Amino acid sequence: MYALVDCNSFYASCEKLFRPDLRNIPVVVLSNNDGCVIARCALAKKIVKIGVPYYQCKDLLEQTGCVVFSSNYTLYQDISNRVMATLESLAPDCEIYSIDEAWLDITHYPTALINLFNYANLLKQTVYQHVGVPVGVGIAPTKTLAKLANHHAKQNNGICVIDNDDYRVELLSQTDISDIWGIGRQLTKRLNILGIKTALDLANYPIKPLAKQTSVLTERTALELNGIRCYGLDSYEPKKEIVCSRSFGQRITDKQQIIEAVTLYTTRGCEKLRSQQSLAKRITVFIRTGQFNSNKKQRSVSQSMVLVHPNDDTREFIKLAINLVDYLWLDGYRYAKAGIMLTDFYSYDNYQTDLFDKRETLDTQKSQRLMQTLDLINKQFGSHTLKFASEGCKKEWQMSRDRLSPCYTTDIHQLPKVH
Repeated sequence: MYALVDCNSFYASCEKLFRPDLRNIPVVVLSNNDGCVIARCALAKKIVKIGVPYYQCKDLLEQTGCVVFSSNYTLYQDISNRVMATLESLAPDCEIYSIDEAWLDITHYPTALINLFNYANLLKQTVYQHVGVPVGVGIAPTKTLAKLANHHAKQNNGICVIDNDDYRVELLSQTDISDIWGIGRQLTKRLNILGIKTALDLANYPIKPLAKQTSVLTERTALELNGIRCYGLDSYEPKKEIVCSRSFGQRITDKQQIIEAVTLYTTRGCEKLRSQQSLAKRITVFIRTGQFNSNKKQRSVSQSMVLVHPNDDTREFIKLAINLVDYLWLDGYRYAKAGIMLTDFYSYDNYQTDLFDKRETLDTQKSQRLMQTLDLINKQFGSHTLKFASEGCKKEWQMSRDRLSPCYTTDIHQLPKVH
């Protein structure tokens, strides 16, 4: 059996967590640069649709008393970490699926000794008690069915358990094929042509013709809908590439500001690289103008550089990144976005430095100690307590977040105050 735990309206729930005055008030969270609506609490879902540009619904949100927040990713990630730590304490076999979802493998829990509904309720109540975020729990024999159960849990007091065949068939018959995990728009059209309209139609379709007419993945989905396990929990695997990019709060015409942005993104990328104990050889830098302003000159370019030896030293990659900006830069354009990508990874374990080059070995050890110290200080005293000078100070290019909430849990200067 698998349990899928999904946080309800996660970004909006995080914003309400430290604002009890907003408990019965509709809350909306905006995307980067306060562009469009990306999250809504249950009350706000009755007012505005997801993805609507903020400038189009601003008046409506004000008229209906909606409270609007800019995206506070630092807060959301920290609250997510607390939710996942709570779930791992209740089920050691845990796969973090996204910032607000996790799979739990409870197969080894004998159903004769544990009531699945009570266990789902335990998960729900414990997360709410420890963190304060409401969650929904779906439990079923396969991951695809657990995803379906989680979807139905939202209309069933936050809990849905598929533990018998009659209930499974009932739910499948009520579910459109497009609502099944892994079934996208194009596949939905192909399945509709085959007469498959509901999840039950897919479960009952002959397996061999289905695989020939669609794909092996669709065949596995059909098997999972019949309670036959095809997917287990995925073990953690380091990323094969790391991308850091952001749109600017305003158009940039100054190369130095681009250098500051690219330096910051390179710093963040190297921090992620070290956190998964990887080394990289290649860095790619890209810059581009706005895509939707046809009245202005448009440009989108990228270029890569490679180190002789794989590394995780931020200083080395910053040097390459600045050289790449110099190469890519052209005056006369209004740049809207920049970013970096690290690739060609090696793990700490499978890369061996030159044993006969003592200088290289000493430099590597010195670099590792420096980066470890840098990461430790920034982790203990807050992100970017120590930073590189080329990141700049004012950062006028940073994305607009005029409605940003405090980082209640990660910045001591922004702790909630009780009067």
